[in-house]
Amino acid sequence: MESEVIISNQVVKNRVVVAMSGGVDSSVAAALLVEQGYEVVGMMMRLWSEPGGGNGAPVANRCCTPDQVADARRVADRLNIPFYLLDAKEYFRRTIVRFFLDEHARGRTPNPCIECNRHIRFTYLLQQALALDAGFLATGHYARIRRTEAGRQLLQGVDESKDQSYVLHMLTQEKLAHVLFPVGEYTKTEVRELARKFGLPVAGKHDSQDLCFLSDGDHRRFLREYGAALKPGPIMDGNGRVLGQHDGLSFYTIGQRKGLGIVSPEPFYVLRKDTRQNTLIVGPRDALGRWELTAQEVNWLAGAPPAGPLEVQAKIRYKAKGVEAMVTDVGNGRVHLRFQKPVFGITAGQGVVFYAGDICLGGGIITEEGTA
Repeated sequence: MESEVIISNQVVKNRVVVAMSGGVDSSVAAALLVEQGYEVVGMMMRLWSEPGGGNGAPVANRCCTPDQVADARRVADRLNIPFYLLDAKEYFRRTIVRFFLDEHARGRTPNPCIECNRHIRFTYLLQQALALDAGFLATGHYARIRRTEAGRQLLQGVDESKDQSYVLHMLTQEKLAHVLFPVGEYTKTEVRELARKFGLPVAGKHDSQDLCFLSDGDHRRFLREYGAALKPGPIMDGNGRVLGQHDGLSFYTIGQRKGLGIVSPEPFYVLRKDTRQNTLIVGPRDALGRWELTAQEVNWLAGAPPAGPLEVQAKIRYKAKGVEAMVTDVGNGRVHLRFQKPVFGITAGQGVVFYAGDICLGGGIITEEGTA
């Protein structure tokens, strides 16, 4: 369970801890805060990575390789701010890596970035910032925070193509009061221009990709080597006809077309994973369309669910387009969503996030794919 954030009575409101990654976004975030007169402290976490990386070579988590650490130190030196390296390897392994394996074993397709933000950045690291009597934790996320009479709102970043509010939907009012997103008001192009203006050595650095704890980006190999339940079973169509054999349900995700090993004049897509029967259900693309879903672990950024059904734009994946839907709170941290048109690729384990224009209202984790 997520631990509570305890606010120190000795907070220095002008002190900000910046979560540094050695990348351009967090580096510019730090530079902007220095320019604005904050007392800035750089902090980077060492996160778990698989020993030997599956090929015997020593590796580091992609978020904190020796090069990344060196770049973060160089930026801190350039900005003349202190820099600390925090060991969070074991906590990351217990919370994020274990979660990744367990969710796949349940037949779901998780989003570890959401859980990392929930447990690592905005709980564990935020607590470290507050323990230093800082008033804020700042990150390089592309999102914005707006204060209103009713509380704080989480807004999409100005750069729609880089917006990261989807993976921040779990933030609470208490945490929003102690979080800053300095680059959320800028486009990625403008952020790189700012990096050059500030003379930062990472101005041209590429963005990181893939899951940070995979040494080679091969999640199938990782699942096979680290204990996810991988039992072969039948691939069937909706009529119960056996079309082939799968290598283990954890290897597949809803909407997948390639790699099924089925010879057919018409393409098949993964429609459903029946974990009880260890069966992969496939069918034509049209059968992927779903009108509704149920989600759990729902967080409403306003602090409480709406009094009744609410019209929203819902995103079922990080890069998905918002789709008009009616969301209804059904209690116990769960909601039901009904879409105005069929949605393709709804996947248990992914986040579903609700918006009203550019305001992120909240979100949760998809538990049921819904009905056709």
